[in-house]
Amino acid sequence: MRTILFKSVPFDKGLVTLALESGVDGIIVPRAQVDSVAALARCRVLADEDVTTIALSAKADEEDAAARLARGETVVLARGWEIIPVENLLAQSDDVAVEVADLSEARLAAGILERGVATVVVLPKGAGELKSIVADLKLSQGCLDLTPAVVTAVENVGLGHRVCVDTMSMLRRGQGMLVGNSSAFTFLVHAETEHNEYVAARPFRINAGAVHAYAQMPGDRTTYLEELRAGDEVLIVSADGSTTVATVGRLKVEARPMLLVRAKVGDVEGAVFLQNAETIRLTRPDGTPVSVVSLKEGDQILCRTDCAGRHFGMRIKEDIKEC
Repeated sequence: MRTILFKSVPFDKGLVTLALESGVDGIIVPRAQVDSVAALARCRVLADEDVTTIALSAKADEEDAAARLARGETVVLARGWEIIPVENLLAQSDDVAVEVADLSEARLAAGILERGVATVVVLPKGAGELKSIVADLKLSQGCLDLTPAVVTAVENVGLGHRVCVDTMSMLRRGQGMLVGNSSAFTFLVHAETEHNEYVAARPFRINAGAVHAYAQMPGDRTTYLEELRAGDEVLIVSADGSTTVATVGRLKVEARPMLLVRAKVGDVEGAVFLQNAETIRLTRPDGTPVSVVSLKEGDQILCRTDCAGRHFGMRIKEDIKEC
């Protein structure tokens, strides 16, 4: 995972506090302030005097940076770097760090050679966008293609153990998790963001489905819902396909009456088992939630289709049929 550092040189206590609250991985400060900043939070604190900052103004500067990285030194490329020299260094080292002053520069650094630099050092000038930089580089998992699927069946199937995923984040309407019987066909199960007269909203919760179901995870992985644990990061998907991550606070696994929902995209059919309760919802193409209790054949819901083939959650090329 990419590292985000904030450089508070000259030292500014207010900006350091903002950086820590924004979720950066570490702070660079003058040596005299290292101990006091280290006492504020459990995070990495570097002395500016121990960080070699190199401005890439000539080929010799690039060669100097490469040699220092090879020796294991902490090297940061000063703001003003250009893409080609950074590409050259990325080809030689996995520890390239660059200075940035705003979100656009951070995104550019994160996309070089598709994998991006290992570390982004945000300068004081970028403090106003720091929360956006952290969210974009640490939480965003890109965009997924979601497709309207047509519901073909909703059936009562008796009792089963279902998993409530309680996250440490407040989710919004249109957000949820991709869950399904097959990794090749998952359903956007909506978070419990909606109020009704009997149950208050639980916007941190996704009542995600049966214990055996696959859940789409960060990093193009899947996991069984039953295998999730407190502290795990799960993939949160919005109706427009944009993604972020949330940390699991707890899991609730309980026996409940279940429904089997089947849907089709073209000739491809998928299924998911969900609790039979009004508060459990799937997601319509316009991003609004629809309760499984009112779901009927012919309704459209958002799903994701993919190639089947997973081994311990990792994508593999294999002829697999899941039904």
